[in-house]
Amino acid sequence: MILLLIIGVILIIVGFSLKDNANPMAKFSKTFRIVGIVVILLGILSSTFKQIDAGKVGVKSLYGRVQPDILESGLHVINPLLDITNFDIQTQNYTMSAIHNEGDQEGDDAIRVLSNDGLEVVIDLTVLYRVVPGDAPKILKGIGENYKDKIVRPVTRTRIRDNAVYYDAVALYSTKRNEFQQRIFKSIEDDFKKRGLVLEQLLIRNINLPASVKTTIEGKINAEQEAQKMQFVLQKEKQEAERKRVEAQGIADYQRIISSGLTDKQLQYEQIKAQKEIATSSNAKIIFMGKGSAPVILSDK
Repeated sequence: MILLLIIGVILIIVGFSLKDNANPMAKFSKTFRIVGIVVILLGILSSTFKQIDAGKVGVKSLYGRVQPDILESGLHVINPLLDITNFDIQTQNYTMSAIHNEGDQEGDDAIRVLSNDGLEVVIDLTVLYRVVPGDAPKILKGIGENYKDKIVRPVTRTRIRDNAVYYDAVALYSTKRNEFQQRIFKSIEDDFKKRGLVLEQLLIRNINLPASVKTTIEGKINAEQEAQKMQFVLQKEKQEAERKRVEAQGIADYQRIISSGLTDKQLQYEQIKAQKEIATSSNAKIIFMGKGSAPVILSDK
């Protein structure tokens, strides 16, 4: 708008300056004035209509004074003197990572905290949040457009450091990770709400421990795995020993039953039956003869 107004004023001035001039261009003085007026009107009209894109709201201010109401997405007719500041009300994310160029800040931007046992823990984090549409004027007036660096970043980093001191490094890395995430979510959510922001989700992407602690944890895990393996082996051996004991007991019971049920007469009878079958066999080459328990063995060879 300002540019069109300036151009329009210049054209009007030129038109009036050429009005009483002997210059050949004097005949265009009226044209210059008319064009200048049209340009000024276009500048005013262009400032009267304001379009707000989807997912945004407009905050109005007049000579530095912020208006309490907002402009929703769509086309609006406004006072051309108003200054409109657009605020994104869609879900936004702010990432703090140790990996270069992965976060919002250049270089290593991970959060370094001290745990309850005095160890330094490095945390990669992503914050998902959005602006409350009705609180956009309050944000512009009290914080400004750069609310990411003024609120989101410092509040998140501070609350994480404040809450990390209640946990040991190993607990943060393993058993207490979800509890820690819920705790910092609650504290950050309260701070954001006071400033017109809604915390949607807090994502702890990675927790890095000192190398010495990692080695200790890995050794502990390996020892636990070996212990579990040994328990499995012992259990298997116990089962095998039980199987052999049952098998031996079965054999012993069988032998006891057989020995208690057989007599000398019965054994002699069974022996005679066997010798008879051998003697009558066409393939037999040996003949057993004798009496009692000491038979005589004859052969046709």
